[in-house]
Amino acid sequence: MIKVSAFYPFSDSKSFAWDYYLDKHIPMVITRFGAACLKVEVEKGLAGPVAGSNPTYLAVANMYFDSVEAFQAAFGPVAAEILGDIPNYTSIEPQIQISQIM
Repeated sequence: MIKVSAFYPFSDSKSFAWDYYLDKHIPMVITRFGAACLKVEVEKGLAGPVAGSNPTYLAVANMYFDSVEAFQAAFGPVAAEILGDIPNYTSIEPQIQISQIM
């Protein structure tokens, strides 16, 4: 199993519309990936390890697939639509990582 994570680094000068992200973007991603996407988790960064510090990431989305190939097959046909929706909820460029669940 693999996890595809989208990390949105914290920034005071960038916007992030949580309502749009949770109510529109994430449901659209789930629908477009279909059965290939086994599970989706969304995290909201609250703080860093030191009291009063900002979180490293404002938001993290984790999507689970059986394999890298399953993700790529699901993402390829809908990549433009998913990536094109990002400006509707944030001015932060997400950092993407594919990880193997150990």
